[in-house]
Amino acid sequence: MSANSADSTGQAARLEVVLVKAGRTKIRYEAELLGDDGTRIVVRAPWAGEGVRDFGFVRFEKGDVFTEHYWRDRWYSVKEVRDSAGALKGWYCDITRPAVLAGSELVVEDLDLDLWRSADGRDVRRLDEDEFAASGLTRTDPEAAAAALAALSELEALAHEGTFGTLLT
Repeated sequence: MSANSADSTGQAARLEVVLVKAGRTKIRYEAELLGDDGTRIVVRAPWAGEGVRDFGFVRFEKGDVFTEHYWRDRWYSVKEVRDSAGALKGWYCDITRPAVLAGSELVVEDLDLDLWRSADGRDVRRLDEDEFAASGLTRTDPEAAAAALAALSELEALAHEGTFGTLLT
C-alpha cells in the first residue's frame, strides 16, 4: 500500500519508526514521511539518540538530520546523515529484515550488522560483525543470516564501486 507524503490537510504525514532488536524495541521515534512507492519508504527525522554517539569515525549529535530509506523487499536500510548546517557526513546502513509498514508504524528488525560510508567515499567499513556472530542467527535462522550477509556484501560493493547513490534515487 502506498502512502502520500502529506495528509488531506496538507500537513506532512508522520510515521513512528520502531527499531526492534532481538525481539525487543530498541528505539522508537517520529519521522516525516517523504515518500512511499510501495517498495521503498523514505522518511526524515532528527537524531533520535540521547546525547552524542561518537563512533570515532563519525559523531551523531543533536541537530543531525537522517533521511532514511527502507525497503519492503531488501535486507537493509540506508540512512543519509547530515549535520545541522546540511553538510553530508555519510551513510549509515543497517542490515535488517525487510521493513513492515503497519498503519502509522514502520517496523524494522535490526540484525546487528552495519556498514558506514563516509561522504567522500574513502571510508567504507563493516561494523558489528562480532555482535552478529554472538546473536546466534546463523544457528537459529540460517536463511536470514545468509540474507543478512549477502545484503552487507551488496552494500559494501556498491559503496566501493561508487554506485552507492543509485540506491537512493
